[in-house]
Amino acid sequence: MDKRIEFKGGIGVSHAVADAPVRRGAGKRFRLDKPELLAPAGSLEKLKIAVHYGADAVYIGGQKYGLRSNADNFSIEEMREGVEFASRYGAKVFVATNIYAHQEDLPGLADYLRELEGAGIAAIIAADPAVIEVAQRVAPGLEVHLSTQQSAMNWQAVKFWKEEGLPRVVLARETSMEEIVEIKSKVDIELEAFIHGAMCSSVSGRCVLSNHFTDRDSNRGGCCQSCRWKYDLHQEGRSVMGPGDHPFTMGSKDLSMIRHIPDLIEAGVDSFKIEGRMKSVHYVASVVNAYRQAIDAYMADPDGYELRQEWIDEIGKAANRPLSTGFFYTVPGAAEHIYEPEEKPAPYDFAAVVTGYDEASGMAVVQQRSPFKPGMEVEFFGPGGRSFRQRLGDLFDEQGNRLDAARHPLQTIRIRTERPVVQWDLMRKKIL
Repeated sequence: MDKRIEFKGGIGVSHAVADAPVRRGAGKRFRLDKPELLAPAGSLEKLKIAVHYGADAVYIGGQKYGLRSNADNFSIEEMREGVEFASRYGAKVFVATNIYAHQEDLPGLADYLRELEGAGIAAIIAADPAVIEVAQRVAPGLEVHLSTQQSAMNWQAVKFWKEEGLPRVVLARETSMEEIVEIKSKVDIELEAFIHGAMCSSVSGRCVLSNHFTDRDSNRGGCCQSCRWKYDLHQEGRSVMGPGDHPFTMGSKDLSMIRHIPDLIEAGVDSFKIEGRMKSVHYVASVVNAYRQAIDAYMADPDGYELRQEWIDEIGKAANRPLSTGFFYTVPGAAEHIYEPEEKPAPYDFAAVVTGYDEASGMAVVQQRSPFKPGMEVEFFGPGGRSFRQRLGDLFDEQGNRLDAARHPLQTIRIRTERPVVQWDLMRKKIL
């Protein structure tokens, strides 16, 4: 039986995201199991936002053994709270323990993994065989998912890790859609793939530029994002930059597969992973919201599925670099990299998070995140595509005093809203 699928209009469109065709249940279906939507959570608040907006699972970093040392990583107590919150919604929590360990990193590893198991963590994401072996031995209640850092992109490698007892492999970002189909047809294992967010200029993030420039080890959690720096071009010690030339970067465009949900599902991807543990609450909510709606719409009616413009617009309201489809359909070329100052067209800024609502008065209680004032046009939004716009009326502080503006970070503000809102809904303001 031929298990390969047809990708209608897919090949060779990686740098033409804006013009990619809308699919309607394209191709021979590999399977129609509903994929997991896996969201990043760089803090406890982001975890709760991700779950509220529809994530089936979240991945976080602990205070050891992860590759995002600059994120607001979780203590064991915060992990317990996050697991308890997620479990109320049927969601799971994974922890990245994906460093490549030096010898001095290993003491204490077994105790840490036991703590994760005791906190209710469902799985760790690991790359180093030493970390994997210790986890399987001392914390059998933890699933071990192979990190993308291992660069698994062929079925023989995936089969090896299955035989090592791993139930899931996070594929290398360089894996193509056709390779995913082949892997799925030959190995009965869960496949996880990045479907949105930042891409790395190095193979699966294994970079040494940060080590060279700043002595911060990318593969032990210290990446300084040196590919995003601005560089001058020199030849034989002399600048060759012209008067109108911009300093260049070597960063790649962000990945976005919102237009290609049918291909991902039909290829057999079990978990759709969004990158961004260091991104904002607004980013997490907007991106999860869009993908949740797209996945649910396809699963409800594969043959009648149509891409909706509001999902694309929702992603566009978050801060993104220019977008591409990465390696899924073709090998990225110069058009998938950013060499000049980035275009960041996000037209909205995160203004507040809703903490409560009084139906009798129609007053929402919000926590300020960036300044806003009466008369400003804002948009309230929540899960499932709920949203409405209004102009702000009078603002009041906790004591009922009228305010001419909300200026103070994290200040509690009362606002009359034109429609009901609920806790964890967000308010954003249009950038003029």
